[in-house]
Amino acid sequence: MIQEKQTTTFSGWAALALLIPTALLCVAGFIYGMVLATETRTAGAGPIALIIASVLAEIAIIICFTGLFTVNPNESKVLQLFGKYVGTVRAAGFHWANPFYKKSLLSLRIRNFETGKSKVNDRDGNPIEIAAVVVWKVVDTAEASFEVDNYHNFVEVQSESALRNLATQHPYDSDDDKVQSLRGHTAEVAAQLKVEIQDRLSKAGMEVIEARISYLAYAPEIAVPMLQRQQAGAIIAARQKIVEGAVGMVEMALERLSKHKVVDLDEERKAAMVSNLLVVLCGERATQPVVNTGTLYK
Repeated sequence: MIQEKQTTTFSGWAALALLIPTALLCVAGFIYGMVLATETRTAGAGPIALIIASVLAEIAIIICFTGLFTVNPNESKVLQLFGKYVGTVRAAGFHWANPFYKKSLLSLRIRNFETGKSKVNDRDGNPIEIAAVVVWKVVDTAEASFEVDNYHNFVEVQSESALRNLATQHPYDSDDDKVQSLRGHTAEVAAQLKVEIQDRLSKAGMEVIEARISYLAYAPEIAVPMLQRQQAGAIIAARQKIVEGAVGMVEMALERLSKHKVVDLDEERKAAMVSNLLVVLCGERATQPVVNTGTLYK
């Protein structure tokens, strides 16, 4: 694998200070040669040689001017010489390098994109639609330039592939807290997604800063029954909590009545009291009190 290496360049301002006077000197030499040839009216070897030398020198200086380039903050220039990787310039500023170098701009800024909505089956086989936001940046310019054909497209394709693979490993939702679900464990799922994408992009010289699910829903064909299923599960879970709480309150009431000797209840009266309390505590509607002026034995 081709890995990034830093290369040294010359200051662009120093090169400019050297090239401009030299270019002016060549122009002056060309003009002097033309004047000298005109005054003598005969094209002597001296004036002709001076003119040719001035023209060739001017052409060389113009070529040297093409070696000037700038590097903006959080950008880099990848240098190549006739197909061979020379190095990368990361330092921001005005530079001069071999004019025959091919200088390719490559941004080092943080970027982000959102994958398209992908339709995939979760671990339980339910069709879902899922999308993710990926935040990334280039950390190795050589690998990004030469190890993959188009690193932008590589990031998008590999991120979508990792997202699909992740969706098949987890259920959309789960009542068991020990089972990681896409909807209930967003932080854990996001961390796993980041690792999976990084494993795919590391060979291309890129670093994943953050990856998280941005859209998650059941596919339209099963959205309605799955919503009813979620509602039913929520109702059952709520009822379980209510019953557990009601039983605890009844136990506490019986224990305190017995402890403080408020009333002496036999088993039959305890059963009636438990039944009444459970109806009051577990009922969905407000209960209507019934005054019993008699006893249970009449």
